[in-house]
Amino acid sequence: MSKYAKWIGGGLGWALGGPIGGILGFVFGSMFDSMQSGEFEYRPPSGAQPTQAGDFSVTLLILSAAVMKADGSLKRAELDYIKRFLLQHYGEAKAQQLIIMLREILKQDIDISEVSRQVNALMQYPEKLQLIHFLFGIALADEQQPSSEMEMIDRIAVLIGVSAIDLASIRAMFSKDMDSAYRVLEVAKDATDEEVKKAYRKMAMKHHPDKVIHLGDAVQLAAKEKFQQINSAYNEIRKQRGFS
Repeated sequence: MSKYAKWIGGGLGWALGGPIGGILGFVFGSMFDSMQSGEFEYRPPSGAQPTQAGDFSVTLLILSAAVMKADGSLKRAELDYIKRFLLQHYGEAKAQQLIIMLREILKQDIDISEVSRQVNALMQYPEKLQLIHFLFGIALADEQQPSSEMEMIDRIAVLIGVSAIDLASIRAMFSKDMDSAYRVLEVAKDATDEEVKKAYRKMAMKHHPDKVIHLGDAVQLAAKEKFQQINSAYNEIRKQRGFS
């Protein structure tokens, strides 16, 4: 267990309590017999703790598993998407560890209501937005929009406290039509140029990558990619309207 303990044991703060901790207990029990010897001690946290990179990664895996299982089948395209994402953002060694964890999590029954309530209570809003962005990428990995998976993301978003307008904005980041640029910026298509500029500044502040810098380079890199989607939407509108 040593190479896993060095990574996992060092970062999991609030994630080791509540329903997320329960899932991890089964996962670790399956993966590491040495847990029983006391090499890795499982105990809930005392008091509120800030989200750490380990907490975020494990939460992402659990919510991803819930979305992947929503339609009753596991798609190769979705698993490949997650593997590519993990390799790109975490590097090969850590990605392999996370993939092994995901496979174990997929075997568990996930009480998405309880897990989401824990996320809502303990995660900051920018972190929640980043989670939802990840989940849409997984659900749309095979370039389809299965209703069961979209409904699961909608449900998770509500339970973790993401607003309907922010949910629609993130969903629009994965759309190709011109109207989606306005939805990304959370502004009406008939808005004035000044209203568009104001909406862009507001979105830039809400989704700025520095808001998740404490979660490590991997999550911040993904946040930068999301931030670029906001910039692209704004530039598309500017080009169409011809303002600077």
